[in-house]
Amino acid sequence: MAGADLPGVIINVQRGGPGLGGIQPSQADYWQATRALGHGDFRVVVYAPSTVQEMADYVYNAFDVADKYRTPVMILADGMLGQMMEPVVMPEPVDSLPEKPWAACGHKHQRPHNVVNSLYLTAEALENLNVERYERYAAIERDEQRAEAFMTDDADIVVVAFGASARVARSAVVAAREKGVKAGLIRPITLWPFPVDAIEATIPQAKTYLSVEMNMGQMVDDVRLTVAGRRPVDFYGRTGGVIPTPVEVLAKLEAMNEAIAASAKGGE
Repeated sequence: MAGADLPGVIINVQRGGPGLGGIQPSQADYWQATRALGHGDFRVVVYAPSTVQEMADYVYNAFDVADKYRTPVMILADGMLGQMMEPVVMPEPVDSLPEKPWAACGHKHQRPHNVVNSLYLTAEALENLNVERYERYAAIERDEQRAEAFMTDDADIVVVAFGASARVARSAVVAAREKGVKAGLIRPITLWPFPVDAIEATIPQAKTYLSVEMNMGQMVDDVRLTVAGRRPVDFYGRTGGVIPTPVEVLAKLEAMNEAIAASAKGGE
């Protein structure tokens, strides 16, 4: 699809793995979705809903983005959301769709034939196509980043979590605040483009970061790339279908807060 510039929407409701694995929730396909869907130089827009409402909303949005940039778009959900029941208001139907002058469809000889193709036998032609495609990717990175910030204005510890893990992390952040721990949450809605701008906005006041995931540590790589050594980045995760609890994440936040206090005291 990417090699032929074909728009489309892919749905991945993650379960435990690798291999046959299990049917319990997981977020272990992050690397696959953002890095390894196939060979060659290409990217895929990836949305990570955290509610059933968002699972509906971002499917509609995904088709629009796929059409706009002629690219595949993925909805990366998980087994927890996939089996959850919540009220949903469906988006309004669209009356008109954008023109697709590139499509291979009937034209009654009114225009030249369109060819949908991903095979290029000359290196120069393929290089030129990749360069043009990366200009579109640059526009996506500039215009399509999505994230939600929660209690980050004065946060010493910024938690970064997506999907169902973000729901757990949000509860832990609220509980931490009740105990005097200045925690906040960045919830990436787009995993690619990764919401670099939202994290950058927290750098001036944040003392440390915590990535919470249902895997062995995947999105934490992108958090570290964004923070770029300016602050410590820690990780907490469960895998194999085990869901982290707010109590577990709260304990991690309290331990990190104690380490911040000890470091500040040692620097006096």
